Amino acid sequence: MSKIKITPNISPFPMPVAIVGALVNNRPNFMTVAWFNRLHGKPPIWGVAFGKKQYTLEGIRENKAFSINIPYIILVKKADYCGIVSGRKVDKSKLFTVFYGELESVPMIQECPLSLECRVYDIIELPEITLVLGEVITGYTEKQYMNKEKLDSRKIDPFTFSQPDNKYWALGDMVADAFAIGKNFKD
Repeated sequence: MSKIKITPNISPFPMPVAIVGALVNNRPNFMTVAWFNRLHGKPPIWGVAFGKKQYTLEGIRENKAFSINIPYIILVKKADYCGIVSGRKVDKSKLFTVFYGELESVPMIQECPLSLECRVYDIIELPEITLVLGEVITGYTEKQYMNKEKLDSRKIDPFTFSQPDNKYWALGDMVADAFAIGKNFKD
């Protein structure tokens, strides 16, 4: 089988889904993203890509802080809604129970199994998007999402997004233990 050339403008798939929170004009606002990930371990720094005109980005610039909330699959309809309507026109904070942590200017979502409170580490302007790097100050979850002191992705029940088909997907079956299955590999 031979390889064929395709466009370099592709996204990794699937991508996890998160709802980013920020105060904008002193009001909680939320926006769904799929272009985000953990980028650094110590300190824990996560990166989130925003369109340059995003309303949520205005609040992040103003307050130098934001949240990353990982929704479980039951929130897929609300998460999708948060990604297709602007906080300039709709008060999306009414969709959720909002709580605040150590950084008093960071709205988080009580219904999400995992919420990360972030302080802006850096903002990088790229040609079409703005990449916001945030240092996680505190993470919040509930005991029901833990397994032996660690987050359990099956209990969190996150969902992913794929492009170019623009679909949401449930987390699949575990395939193998990372950093273990390859230990006995023989060429």
